[in-house]
Amino acid sequence: MDIVSPLIGMVHSLCISAAARLSYVVNVDQRIDSLSTAVNELKDKRDDLKRKVERAEVEGLTCTSQVKGWLQRVEVIEAESSSIIEDLEQRRRCCVGCNACCSTYKLSKKASKLLDRANELIVKGAFDVVADDPIPDAVEEMPSRPAVGLNMMLERARQFLAEDGVGTVGIYGMGGVGKTTLLKTINNEFLTKHHHFDVVIWVVVSKEFVADKIQRAVGARLGLPWEESESHEQRALKIHKLMRRKKFLLLLDDVWEGIDLLKVGIPVPEKTSKCKVIFTTRSLDVCTGMHAHRKLRVEFLGEEDSWKLFCENVGEKEIFDSETIRAYAETIVRKCGGLPLALITIGKAMANKETEEEWKYAIEGHALIGSLKVACLLETGEEKTQVKMHDVVRSFALWIASKCGLNNQFLVEASTGLTEAPRADHWRHALRISLFDNGITTLAEIPECPRLSTLLLQWNSGLNRIPNTFLHFMPALRVLDLSFTSLREIPVSINELVELRHLDLSGTKITSLPKELGDLAKLQHLDLQRTHSLRIIPQEAISGLLQLRILNVYYSYGVWEQQDNEVGFEDLQSLKNLTTLGITINEMNTLNRLHSFSGLLKVIQYLYIKQCDGLFNLQLSLNSSFGERLRRLSINNCYNLQYLQVDEEAGKKWLPSLEVVALHGLPNLETVWKNPVTRECLQNLQSINIWHCRKLRNVSWVLQLPKLEVIYLMYCEEMEEVVSRSGIPSEDSKAFRSLRTLSIRNLPKLRSITPWELAFPSLESIAVIDCPNLKQLSIKTHGSSTLPTVYGNQEWWDELEWNEASTETAFVPHFMPI
Repeated sequence: MDIVSPLIGMVHSLCISAAARLSYVVNVDQRIDSLSTAVNELKDKRDDLKRKVERAEVEGLTCTSQVKGWLQRVEVIEAESSSIIEDLEQRRRCCVGCNACCSTYKLSKKASKLLDRANELIVKGAFDVVADDPIPDAVEEMPSRPAVGLNMMLERARQFLAEDGVGTVGIYGMGGVGKTTLLKTINNEFLTKHHHFDVVIWVVVSKEFVADKIQRAVGARLGLPWEESESHEQRALKIHKLMRRKKFLLLLDDVWEGIDLLKVGIPVPEKTSKCKVIFTTRSLDVCTGMHAHRKLRVEFLGEEDSWKLFCENVGEKEIFDSETIRAYAETIVRKCGGLPLALITIGKAMANKETEEEWKYAIEGHALIGSLKVACLLETGEEKTQVKMHDVVRSFALWIASKCGLNNQFLVEASTGLTEAPRADHWRHALRISLFDNGITTLAEIPECPRLSTLLLQWNSGLNRIPNTFLHFMPALRVLDLSFTSLREIPVSINELVELRHLDLSGTKITSLPKELGDLAKLQHLDLQRTHSLRIIPQEAISGLLQLRILNVYYSYGVWEQQDNEVGFEDLQSLKNLTTLGITINEMNTLNRLHSFSGLLKVIQYLYIKQCDGLFNLQLSLNSSFGERLRRLSINNCYNLQYLQVDEEAGKKWLPSLEVVALHGLPNLETVWKNPVTRECLQNLQSINIWHCRKLRNVSWVLQLPKLEVIYLMYCEEMEEVVSRSGIPSEDSKAFRSLRTLSIRNLPKLRSITPWELAFPSLESIAVIDCPNLKQLSIKTHGSSTLPTVYGNQEWWDELEWNEASTETAFVPHFMPI
């Protein structure tokens, strides 16, 4: 028995093992089916998750590491399962007998293990958060114009930065001469070039220096929380403790008086610390007072650079073929005296002037606004219809007002770092008050300002509430700007502003409008664009605004199906004085209904369509004036959309006013325009932004656009070329003549920008990221000074192919690795 028992146990174990192995062989089909089902479910989850990530990335967020890891593991399982299934089919066709059983057993066992991993991933594939704010970079890009004529000074600044014994550099010169442009260029160079700094910090100081302003900016870049309860000294200690352990470059723009860096918390740069401080100022005395080791004066531009800068802003280089117009232009440039601010402002003002009379008129002093712009007392704003004032001019104007005894009529504390509003007694006699771009968080006092006509509070990002009593005593107020604050509601006392003409609430966090808004019978301009949280607009808030001329709810409220006494298209159409409408549509039924309101179609200038399921094509009917005045068109996440089409009645010159097209998240878009695009149509289109349109193979139609300045093409997996061979005209002299920026990213199949080399006469920058098959740049070289800056990966750059060695040599100084 002692010998038999172990034998029986051994046989039993062998039987169990054999049965298990046999089970793997017998049940292989069932295991493979289960694996396929699990992998398919996993792929569905992956696709859903990718869409969420893509939407988040469009909004500037970054995919979390957990989600990235999960997606990578899904790819591995998908590849392994395909391999197992393929191997099994092959072995079934080729193998028989014992070897086949053995192979099937092994594959079945692999499938079983893979099934367990797939099921585990399915369970773990539920994420509450798929993306979050990106980790701050060591350097933040500052928007800037090209540093025309500043190359020599830029090189000297680089030399000062490289000197070990230089810790502080002062850049000085008169207002508008290019100091800020120079400093921004220095900042942006560190985006792409190798450096030893842990952090590069940019701070605008301005005339009304407030130490808290620097502390807030520095603290934000270092990730320090801002505690209102802390004293100035406590914040300085915290900043100093952190910064003394870092190699920092501090860039201070527009310093008007000496700053004691230690009192702010900034360690004074020493030879051994490798830290640097660079500042701009209008005064040489400030350079001395701040103990600058090196001083750099920014001079006026010479004749050649002045002409170049002026021409770049005019844009239409061909216009100077006329000797008369060129003579007028040269006179204008001479009168600017080499001041970049003047050359830029006037150049942009003359950009659309094509007749000799207009150029002559520009020289012979304009109507009021035109004259002020040409004299550089006003600058062109972001929109052609806007103007803005340079801070030098503003300071001078306020000085004149004070000398004339008018200083109590203008309370101007813009961009001065205020954390509290001025005391109420300072408001009493004011006609106009400007407190924009500050850190004001509360409006605690109730001012009495019977004569106040303009109140500007925009860009006080911490301001989240206006007390209901705050507006009680402003009976003459005509302009109120609360844009880009954190306001969540508008006080019902808004109806006491009976003289109000202009109300700007864009970029706020309001969720609803009070019905009392409808009492503002004289209101002409209501701006609600980019109020993403706005969900409720009562009928009463709009129906009483009978004088309203401009209403903008672009990237904002999109519920137009009239219910529960909320506003509808009928209410908008009843506004007989409406000339400009910006609108958001987020339902297919709503879009269909819009076509029956011809009065609204005629005034739409800004149109945002999002998440309209069932929208296979967008019809822009010029016959009903839908699209005739359209300036901006944005379409997001309409998954069925295949193309856009303009009706035949539009003729050749369709969509004449369109300036911006943005197409995001349109996976079935096969072509943008169903209509053939000729040089007669889309005459004013300036910017094209296309993301996540994976079926799009090219955008050849962009070649026909005379005023196109910006192209962004990103995450279009099937795009093979920007312009196809059939899109190239016989004469390329006018092709892309205005294009300044070309940015392409994640176009894995892209082989070419254009089939042949083109001149790209205005191109300033081209960025190529994750486009591994793009082996050539289609840019003609006419001397290195006219070439654009090329941003891209070093490996991609090294593998580029060049028709001539001289072309590569010309481009090398213009390449910036990223």
